[in-house]
Amino acid sequence: MNRTIQLRTGAVLDLSGTPLVMAIINTTPDSFYPASRAFAEDAVARALAAVEKGAAIIDVGAESTRPGSDYVPAEEELKRLLPVVRGIRRRSNIPLSIDTRKAEVARVMLEEGADIINDVSALMDDPAMLPLCAQEKAVVVLMHKKGIPRTMQEAPYYDDVVQEVHEFLWGAAQRAEAGGIPAERIILDPGIGFGKRLEDNLRLLAHLEKLGNGNYPLLVGLSRKSFVGAITGKEVERRLPGTLGATAAALSHGARILRVHDVEETVDFVRCFHSIEAARRSQDD
Repeated sequence: MNRTIQLRTGAVLDLSGTPLVMAIINTTPDSFYPASRAFAEDAVARALAAVEKGAAIIDVGAESTRPGSDYVPAEEELKRLLPVVRGIRRRSNIPLSIDTRKAEVARVMLEEGADIINDVSALMDDPAMLPLCAQEKAVVVLMHKKGIPRTMQEAPYYDDVVQEVHEFLWGAAQRAEAGGIPAERIILDPGIGFGKRLEDNLRLLAHLEKLGNGNYPLLVGLSRKSFVGAITGKEVERRLPGTLGATAAALSHGARILRVHDVEETVDFVRCFHSIEAARRSQDD
């Protein structure tokens, strides 16, 4: 696996040590977690606060892709994103990720200083996305999902979810490389909760190490998701403890980047977990 991710600015994300925390900044009015919704200056302030709390990457999104969500036109997406991205960039050089499926949006955001395109369709919904990211030397996050956000949770089924997600992600990565995006700019995401049943999510977390084939770093987004609620019986506002439990499993099985709402709590958790694991490995050696 690549131990560093080369950003288009020349900066490097180091994945050889403590796993990195990516802070979620939602500029959508319909995010599944209402407390995460923020707009304009409030969103900028949240992003800068996340940096102070230890976030290594900021991920800004303007179109909810939760189950049942509606499509947002590119014009509206840009209207939501531009003041936030410009505000962050005026104040910080933090690596900046944009959660979008649209090349039109990605192009403008890269011009405004974004480093990473986090595409829930793995660069497949928009045929212009892959060549754009290759040309602009963007880092890409390739995620697995089954179906479209509006209907993806309507009776999803897999014969072998680990094998199917592995094959999809491997194919998406090979397609990206063939299109001009080098391996050191590719991150894979199993898409926890995107067209998956509870048992599918659990199996993926239990076998994460099989998904990247050891070649690509894995990003996992499980923050406060419905599978945590299904296990704990808690509403979204009370799912942080369950999220941290699932985070431990993700870290144990190879996650290198965690996409989260609760930055400070996750950063502290990851630092403690990683320190204990490092001590164990040192003793084993």
